[in-house]
Amino acid sequence: MAESKTAVYGAIAANVAIAITKFAVAGITGSSAMLSEGVHSLVDTGNGALLLVGMHRSGRPATAEHPFGHGKELYFWSLIVGVLIFGLGGGVSLYEGIVHLRTPVEMTDPFWNYVVLACAAVFEGISFSLGWRAFSRERGKQPVWEALQASKDPTAYTVVAEDSAALAGLAIAAAGVYLSHRFDMPALDGVASILIGILLAGVAVLLIQQSRGLLVGEGIRPETADAIRAIVREEPAARDIGPVLSMYIGPEEVLVTTSVVFDDHTPAREIAAAIARIEARVRQRFPKVGRIYIEVAASSKAPAARASAG
Repeated sequence: MAESKTAVYGAIAANVAIAITKFAVAGITGSSAMLSEGVHSLVDTGNGALLLVGMHRSGRPATAEHPFGHGKELYFWSLIVGVLIFGLGGGVSLYEGIVHLRTPVEMTDPFWNYVVLACAAVFEGISFSLGWRAFSRERGKQPVWEALQASKDPTAYTVVAEDSAALAGLAIAAAGVYLSHRFDMPALDGVASILIGILLAGVAVLLIQQSRGLLVGEGIRPETADAIRAIVREEPAARDIGPVLSMYIGPEEVLVTTSVVFDDHTPAREIAAAIARIEARVRQRFPKVGRIYIEVAASSKAPAARASAG
C-alpha cells in the first residue's frame, strides 16, 4: 500500500504542473484539444486527492459500528473517481469538442502546444512508471489484463489506467493540433477533443465496473474457493464441506465463511483441532484471508452448532 501511495503522490504532482501549462497554452493558442487535455489533467489531480482520502479512511481501525473495519471506504472513493472521470473529464471534453466543431476557431502558432505536449508526456511517463511499478509488484507473474481484473487495490490500477489514458490523450491532442494546423481545418482540433472525451469515458466505465463489484461484495475467485475445499477435505474426520462464502472487506483482507460436516461421534476436541489446522493452512496459502468463520454442520438435519471463529 505504501508504494501505491507513492504512485498517487507522483501522479498528483505531475498533473498539477501539467494542468497549469495546458490551460495557459490553450488560452494563448485557442486549441480545443489542449483545453480538453487541461480539464483531463485537472480531473486527474482531484482524483488523486480522492484516492488519498480513501486510503486514509480505509486504514481506520474497526469500531462497534464497523466491526470489520473501514476497508471498503477505498472502494467507495475509487467509485467516485470513476464517476468524475466520466462526467467531468469525458463530458467536458465531448462538450468542448462539439462546440469547436460547430464554431471552429482558427488556431494560432501551434509551437507552444507541441512544447507543452512534449513536457506533459515526460511527466505523465514518470507518473506512469511509478504506478506501473506498484501494479507490477502486486500482479507478480500474472498477465496484465488478468491482473487488472483480479486486482483488489483501486489505487494501483486506477493510477495505471489514468496515466495510460493520459498518454493516449496526449497523442490524440498532438495529432489534432498538427492536422488542424497542417490542413488549415480547425474542426479537426474539435474532433480530437471528442476522441479524448470518448477515451476518458471508456476508461471511466471500466473503473466504475471494477469498483462497483468490490463495493457490493465481490468474493474470491472460484479456483481459490476450490483450493479451500480441497484443504478441508484433506482432514481425515471431515466428511463434507458446504458453500465457501467470501467477501473482500478491503484490498488486503478477505472474509471467508463455510460449514464442515465431520464424522459422527468425532470428539469435540478433535473437531476443534481440525478447524484450527484448516484455518492455519488457509491463512498460510492465502495470506489475504484474514477472517475465517467455520460452522460445524451436523450430519443429520439437526441444527448446526458453531465451533470456531477465526
